[in-house]
Amino acid sequence: MTTYNAILLEVDGPVGILTLNRGDRHNAFDETLIAEITAGLKDLEANPAVRVVVLSSTGKSFCAGADLNWMQRAAGYSPEENLRDARNLAELLRTLNELAKPTVARVQGPAYGGGVGLVSACDVAIATFDAQFALTEVKLGLIPAVISPYVIQALGPRAARRYMLSAERFSAAEAYRLGLVHEIVPDEAALDDAVGEIVDALLKNGPNAQGECKALIAAVAERPIDANLIEDTAQRITRVRASAEGREGIGAFLDKRKPAWLA
Repeated sequence: MTTYNAILLEVDGPVGILTLNRGDRHNAFDETLIAEITAGLKDLEANPAVRVVVLSSTGKSFCAGADLNWMQRAAGYSPEENLRDARNLAELLRTLNELAKPTVARVQGPAYGGGVGLVSACDVAIATFDAQFALTEVKLGLIPAVISPYVIQALGPRAARRYMLSAERFSAAEAYRLGLVHEIVPDEAALDDAVGEIVDALLKNGPNAQGECKALIAAVAERPIDANLIEDTAQRITRVRASAEGREGIGAFLDKRKPAWLA
């Protein structure tokens, strides 16, 4: 496995854990952290032993957005260099969003700017009661452009209008109400328990089917229900039902036994 400096990568049985490890910098993004998260996700996706990926952080913050030193350097970048950085962040979020394996965000503290993007791109997000969220880019005369597809999908356009334009902080309870996080818990001990419960639930299901479900959601969401969409869904279930995993799952159910992925 690749050696990393800004993240920790651990494989615990079928669970891959990617931990942002710049707690002294509130796990704020710079070019190194962005590159290492992207590479770490790809390492975990390529590992056949890993069924679920948990994204976590050390320190008091989940991710505080952009690192100030990085922003100072970026102020002197050429347009080409700035575009390169934006594309690298876009590749990170695309990789996380499209990972074929289920992803769980373990949010133990504030998530600002790009940190909200990370949470939004995960399949499941669980946060402590004292976690806070903010889209602060406009305070700096900037916009949350690269994270916007994932944030708007998670928050909805109406809430995104408020929080992208105002840069207000909002609570874990508000994040739960809006659907950005799926569950909120009192403290980090409860957070680990809740993450463990959802991981256990995810591991009970067909791994290929989960990847197909993620692709299905991406293909169906926000599309009109027309003949093309209906045909696409019919083609998908036909393919999956005839797959080795589909046949095994149905056979195990009829035989009243555990499917191969649980054996």
